[in-house]
Amino acid sequence: MGGEHTEVVRLLWGPHPKPARGPRPTLDLYRIARAGIEIADSEGLADVSMQRVAAQLGVTKMALYRYVPGKAELVALMVDAAIGPYPAAPAPRGGWREQLEEWARQLLTVFRQHSWALDATVGPRIMGPGELSWLERAVSALDGTGLSGAERMDAAVLLVGHVRAITQQARAAGPAGNPEAQLGAILDDLMQAHGERFPALTAALASATQSDGQDQAWDFGLQRILDGLASLIGQRAR
Repeated sequence: MGGEHTEVVRLLWGPHPKPARGPRPTLDLYRIARAGIEIADSEGLADVSMQRVAAQLGVTKMALYRYVPGKAELVALMVDAAIGPYPAAPAPRGGWREQLEEWARQLLTVFRQHSWALDATVGPRIMGPGELSWLERAVSALDGTGLSGAERMDAAVLLVGHVRAITQQARAAGPAGNPEAQLGAILDDLMQAHGERFPALTAALASATQSDGQDQAWDFGLQRILDGLASLIGQRAR
């Protein structure tokens, strides 16, 4: 792990030594992360800054730097606090398919509540214990299925991708919008003028019902991913 990640690793994973001398700490990392989350939830990730978080907490920016060295580390703490850990349950319910379906729905809820996390979780980065607990849960749901470790990891990543895509569509449509309905209206207008060039698309739009929308797109995509996993698991069992 490169030296540039050392501070993020320490903040996310510890240890967090308490100062032996000096004034008693007035803040902790969780409070700092929650202050950043409140700003991001209401105004967006771009409006999160060390100055804004310090003001939210009623301290100076220099006081905040005693705990977190910069915005990159702050956002890493915010992501782990907002996403994780995976909700604890006494025991898994149902088989692998039911477990992954519940897992995906739980993750969708988290991203809908904190859509700014879409922007903060792009590309290779250090993940905290809370966020990793979700990956652990998804991979463990596929234990005993005959899938390799790499295949179980790929399945989890595929499900995350579906969750992210649905959340991104909803965010782009706005709080009162329906992205599927908005796209359908745009395509309807285009097909009225140019439908003869796109007969298959025109027919598909004509047969779509008014109830088809984001929830239908979510469930359709999720079930097809799980169907593919079921097929692969069935092949491994032969």
